Amino acid sequence: MPMPLTVLQVLPALISGGVERGTLEIAGAVVRAGGRALVASAGGPLVGPLERLGARHVTLPLATKNPLAILRNAGRLAALIRAEGVRIIHARSRAPAWSALLAARRTGAHFVTTYHGTYNENVPGKRRYNAVMAQGERVIAISSFIAGHIRERHGTEPGRIRVIPRGVDTALFDPALVSPARLAALRGAWNLPASRPVIMLPGRLTRWKGQGVLVEAMARLPDATAVLVGGGARYQAVLEARIAELGLADRVRLVGHAEDMPAALLLADIVVHASTDPEAFGRTVIEAQAMARPVIAADLGAPRETVQQGITGWRVTPGDPAALAALLRQVLDLPAAARAAVGAAARAHVLQAYTTAAMQAATLDVYRELA
Repeated sequence: MPMPLTVLQVLPALISGGVERGTLEIAGAVVRAGGRALVASAGGPLVGPLERLGARHVTLPLATKNPLAILRNAGRLAALIRAEGVRIIHARSRAPAWSALLAARRTGAHFVTTYHGTYNENVPGKRRYNAVMAQGERVIAISSFIAGHIRERHGTEPGRIRVIPRGVDTALFDPALVSPARLAALRGAWNLPASRPVIMLPGRLTRWKGQGVLVEAMARLPDATAVLVGGGARYQAVLEARIAELGLADRVRLVGHAEDMPAALLLADIVVHASTDPEAFGRTVIEAQAMARPVIAADLGAPRETVQQGITGWRVTPGDPAALAALLRQVLDLPAAARAAVGAAARAHVLQAYTTAAMQAATLDVYRELA
């Protein structure tokens, strides 16, 4: 159904990350549906890709948390809404959301939010600051776990919440499209011996993502190689010190960012998600599943929804290296055909429930519902 609407999405900046990626995916969907897509942010390297989708970027200092600047940004957004005939303003982060809420009230534009995380409350007044993400006419929760969190934390009535899981681009994350040459190039660059199984943990290097848990587990798995894909200089130094202390330098690789994630995931015999804090969604899990990889995920947060125990993967006690090592050994000892069957079931589940196209369609339905 045509959607001749002008939709304005607001976020701090367009640098990298899941929020930014989702912003581009929805902007592209709006354009393809016949609408006009505007994005306001402080800018960044993703402005070019955004504009190539047919969207327009407006540079505003929305990354600031300064209360006076938030008020000024509200005025700027209100002026933009009036000038461009914006019907929907969609906020994806807290500081921009406060400006967007004020602008929506001044102009009559419909206000939508996407609640992307659990948002800590470690200082007085933080819950009030976070609450703006639950004040949309429609509040998009990126998982059922987050929907429950919104209801419990903010008392948001269920009728305003729409659960729209994040999606994976199944045209990109498709094992049939990865050539042997791409696999060989990565295997050579990372110096991965063909004689050992590969255990991979993709994600930003930070303590709560659980790379340290996998490193400790590797001390119990002498016949495997671990690959940690992702950047984060501060925690990388901590990991490197522990890897050296455990004598694992020849079996644990810290390879930084990978440009070719489909090929990277296809190199893995098992993909691990080891977060020690609840994950709001965990897109790397469904990307690995889309590549038909067996996945072991920490048993908390949204991966409880995306990983069906023993069917599309396995879940393990968070923060427990011994439990992770035992489950890794159990899965590695399975016949190859049994691991392949779990990977195939995982890909089928992603194609059914967790695609970018489904996420885009459901979000456009929210816009149409309001407009």
